[in-house]
Parts: sequence; C-alpha cells; structure tokens
Amino acid sequence: MIINSKALIKPKPYLIVLTQTHVQVGIVGKPNAGKSTFFAASTLIDVKIAPYPFTTIEPNVGVGYVTIPCVCRDLGVKDNPRNSICMDGTRLIPVELIDVAGLVPGAWQGRGLGNQFLDHLRRAPVLIHVVDASGGTDEEGRIVKPGTHDPLLDVKFLENEVDMWMLQIVKKEWDKVVRQVEYSKQKIEDVLYSMLSGLGITRAIIEEALTQLSLINKQPHLWGEEAIMGLVKYIRSIGKPMVIAANKADIPEAEDNIKRMINELKGYRVIPTSADAELALRRAANKGLIKYIPGDQDFTIVGNLMPEQVKALERIRSIMRKWGGTGVVKALNTAVFDVLGMIAVYPVADEKRLTDTEGRVLPDVYLLPRNATVLDLASAIHSDIAKRAMFAVDALSGRRIGLNERLQHRSIVRIVTTR
Repeated sequence: MIINSKALIKPKPYLIVLTQTHVQVGIVGKPNAGKSTFFAASTLIDVKIAPYPFTTIEPNVGVGYVTIPCVCRDLGVKDNPRNSICMDGTRLIPVELIDVAGLVPGAWQGRGLGNQFLDHLRRAPVLIHVVDASGGTDEEGRIVKPGTHDPLLDVKFLENEVDMWMLQIVKKEWDKVVRQVEYSKQKIEDVLYSMLSGLGITRAIIEEALTQLSLINKQPHLWGEEAIMGLVKYIRSIGKPMVIAANKADIPEAEDNIKRMINELKGYRVIPTSADAELALRRAANKGLIKYIPGDQDFTIVGNLMPEQVKALERIRSIMRKWGGTGVVKALNTAVFDVLGMIAVYPVADEKRLTDTEGRVLPDVYLLPRNATVLDLASAIHSDIAKRAMFAVDALSGRRIGLNERLQHRSIVRIVTTR
C-alpha cells in the first residue's frame, strides 16, 4: 500500500450537480481479473454529488469519469463547473458505471451469480471486459501461476455467455415469432424489437443484422438453428459492444499476452490496463501526496513521503511509461467516445460571456450521440426548452445553427427559445 497515514487530511471535495442525462457503461469480467479494482479506481474521486440523478442507488452502481481537454484552456477563461469537474484544463464528465456480477462458465444457465449478471447487463449499451492479461487466473477465476492461462479464452468465454443468454430469449419465443410474422403478417424486425428492446437493443441494430445476414425476407420457420445463432451473434456484437481492458499489465507475464490480444482480437479495442496502479494513484492524490489528473501519463509528488512510498510510486511511473498511463480512463474514454460515439457539448445562456443565467462560466457539459442535433441538446437539458427552442448560436463563430443541424464535439452553443 502506498497510503498508510491516517493523519493526513483529505482535500476539500468537489461539488457537482449531475444532470438527468447520463451514459451507462457495464464493467464485466470473471472473478479475480481485477474488475472490482477497476470499478473502485474509476469511481474514486473526492466528489460530493447532489442531487443524484439515477433513479436507484445500488451497491453495484457508481459514478466514473471520462475526460476531454476542456475548452476553458483553449479560450483562456476560468470555468465554474456544475455538472462535471475541471482539473487544470481537463474536464471530467460523469458516467454511470455498472459493476456487473462476476462471471463463471455457465452464467447464462444461472451458475454463480449468473442471473444478476444478466439483469445488470440489460442496462449497459457498452461493456468493458476486464481480462487478467497476466494469465494468472483460470476460467473459474481461481488464482494460478501467471502465464498458465490464455486470456484470449476469457474473451471467447464472455462472448459465448452473452450469445447463449440472448439465444435462450429468442428461442423461447420463436414459435410466437413465426406465428406473428407468417400468420399475423407483422414485420420480423418489429417482432424481434418487441422481444429484445428490454435488453437495450434498438430497432436499427435488428434491421442491420437482418439485412446483412440476408434474413429480412426469409420466412422465420425456414431459418434453422444456425441462422438464429448467426443473428444473435451479430446483434450482440453491435448491440453490446465490448472494450477489452487487458488488466494486470504491471505483471511481467502480461506483456506478451497483451501483444497477442492486440494482434488477434481484431474486432476489439484492447487497452493495456493496471487497475491496481490507478487505484493507488487515486488514493495518493486524495491524500494530497501527489498531483495526478485521472488519465494523465504521469504524476508529480507534492507531499512528504516515506522512502518505501516513493519506491512504490516510481514503480507505478515505470508502468505508466511503458503503457502510456494506467489505461483505466483510456478504457472508459474508448468505450464512451470511440465505441458509443458520444460527443461533449457545452450549453450556455450567454454566448459572449460563456455563462449560464447565474453567471457561471462553462458550467455544464453534456454527452450526446455523435449525430445529435440542437434539438437533441435542448431535449437533454429540459423538455420545456425543447418545446420552445427556435435555433442555436455557436459561441465561437457566432453562426446561427438550425434545430436539426448536427453539433460538433466540444462545441459551445446557446439555444435561443421563444419567451
């Protein structure tokens, strides 16, 4: 442990007011892969939250943060964040992290905490699969000698668990699907959507899968097991996309495995990660021992440390230099910005002063889908604003933006409404 002094006073916590809109990320993995440590490291920022927007606060739900370069640095202004945090020009934007119950083979059949796993998985549009890249845990999560288990098998194992879970849902209702499509003349995409929408699967995903697999015009009773399984796999791959956090990158045996994972897992983004290192840095920063902004590739020692603490921190620094950081925030950023395709937009009430109605500079930032329009932003802020919205003004260029015009990442806009 780096932190061993209980006498140190924690710095004054940030106060953030979270908005009603939020992005959900599921953290999955087998026991002892480092999933819980990844979750703890991601959520450990000294923040007081009020009011909390999520309808229920459960032990497995926490607030993590993705990061972007804050526009305050570009514009040379001092901002006053309200629904997020700004640390030296890095904006930390809250997202909801769902710590999905640990997996073991056969979870889809109810083994281990399988049923909890399924319930939690429904809510997350993107997953971060924390894999023990050192190969130091077997398929059941039991501790073994590093290098004796192939972490690529864990990726395939999770794919299979989700596939089988979704397959059982589809097969259970397949006779009903056949009747509704072939006798009631309903569209196959509508029937499947009604069945899978509760899993967070959109109609667009189903339509894409049916089209790509040439099933859109084929009668369901002719599909067969192979076609149904193919449909499920396709829907899973785009409906529950995964980022691989190749964890325990600080263990020597992990290096070759990480290289293999990057080379062989072509359909995934693989992020080398050390959740242990990130957690240690967050704790040290909260104790005032170091200056560290989550996601940075280095840190600065600012407190009085014991020699063993300095040695431990220098070991972490060497890990960060090898992999370009601890990888925890990079994995979250990859999931939210690259995989989900979200953008960050700053709404203001005064585009000249960049303030809200109370004079706070750049107080809020919203995460929106990549193709989000001005009207989408208005709806995210408040339904009443959406009803009264006429157009928006780009704060930097002064250009008028139509309600249906797409917004750009890191843009600052004022929404003009009727009175």
